[in-house]
Amino acid sequence: MTPERPRREVFVVGATGTIGRATVHALCARGHRVTCLVRARPGRTLRAAALGLPEGVALRAGDLTDPASIERDGIRGERFDALVSCLASRTGEPRDAWAIDHRAQCDVLAATLGAGVSQVVLLSAICVQKPLLAFQHAKLAFERELAGCGADWTVVRPTAFFKSLSGQVERVRRGAPFVVFGDGTLTACKPIADADLAAYLADCLDDPGRRNRVLPIGGPGPAITPREQGERLFELLGRRPRFRQVPVGVLDAVIAVLGAGGRWAPGLAARAELARIGRYYATESMLVLDPVTGRYDAAATPSTGTRTLTEHYARLLGGQASADLGEHAVFDARRGARARQETTP
Repeated sequence: MTPERPRREVFVVGATGTIGRATVHALCARGHRVTCLVRARPGRTLRAAALGLPEGVALRAGDLTDPASIERDGIRGERFDALVSCLASRTGEPRDAWAIDHRAQCDVLAATLGAGVSQVVLLSAICVQKPLLAFQHAKLAFERELAGCGADWTVVRPTAFFKSLSGQVERVRRGAPFVVFGDGTLTACKPIADADLAAYLADCLDDPGRRNRVLPIGGPGPAITPREQGERLFELLGRRPRFRQVPVGVLDAVIAVLGAGGRWAPGLAARAELARIGRYYATESMLVLDPVTGRYDAAATPSTGTRTLTEHYARLLGGQASADLGEHAVFDARRGARARQETTP
């Protein structure tokens, strides 16, 4: 007989992102009472259905960059048992990253601890193992704050999301080649579905073995390279694989030009950081990093769930699913190669 889960009052931030929405659904399915603090936007309708959230969720609008708003508009003097944060900066640029991935997270943590929270589950990213970018340093800084906060905590570091690997589906369907950096085997990942990751996050509240730990997690099956992703997509389309190989040196040249221009133009500096993010994902695997060898280890990367990337591609091609790319697309049919940050894995 399975013991009954305790019903908790859960405060959630980052609820309107794709992983956040899935996580709220998973929390509600487990019987928790969920309150979501979302960014206040002109014209935004605070209705659960309009935001893709389940009925019965308490929705509150506020400014996550303002500690007073978090207390006034979010907490409202109420008590909560747990905080689940799926909050992430939208661009990964330094100013945005430190404002959201660190400062806003710290402010939400302080407010919820004051409201009685004794357990925190944080959605981080596996790429912080090898921090070379501003948003990675910001995420790590908050992870350190969380580890010393006095409450039980869990940091979940997922690998690549399905949506971050879906940006080329439509362009390939229309006859374009699948674009890869190098020969398409420079990196690998164990992609994870939104629903599988959401279930893992929600279950952290009830699993004592996951408390006070940093947990990398990927989806089911072996690691897959970009070239293998393309091959599976073409197989589903019944076509011979066609690839366009882009040298990594192209990204290096773009970074150098934008970086030089960024000394005088802040806009170019921001674009240079986006290019650095793109290069990172083009050359670094989203797998557990062995600290001794400095190599990524697929076998050491845990798996969860049942949904595979190939099944996701089939659903996209069959119209049973849509690709909500947001800031997570590496490739976009209209804009070509572009950087994405996880939540960004």
